[in-house]
Amino acid sequence: MIIKIADDYTKTPGVREEIEGDFPGEEFLKKLLLPKFKQALSEKKLLFIDLDDTAGYATSFLESAFGGLAREYRDHKIVLNNIDFKSEDDPFLIDDIKEYIKDANNK
Repeated sequence: MIIKIADDYTKTPGVREEIEGDFPGEEFLKKLLLPKFKQALSEKKLLFIDLDDTAGYATSFLESAFGGLAREYRDHKIVLNNIDFKSEDDPFLIDDIKEYIKDANNK
């Protein structure tokens, strides 16, 4: 199961919350990431996130979306064991996202 953010959501991801502007991480989590993650879990499939071909990502977008997913499940291991990423445009994004997931329930 694949989410290509540039095709399935937007080429111009925003910031954290919906009140802050268009295409926020909060909206991505609610409308796309969480439903697809739940579906992948129920089908025992890995959810693959393709981060390429966008204008870039605000850290607040990434933390809100992927940290929010970990907060939803209250255990970062569930998320990390069932999700994978591709980012040829900026490979360091993957490490950043994994840190947001790991740190999500420490706040």
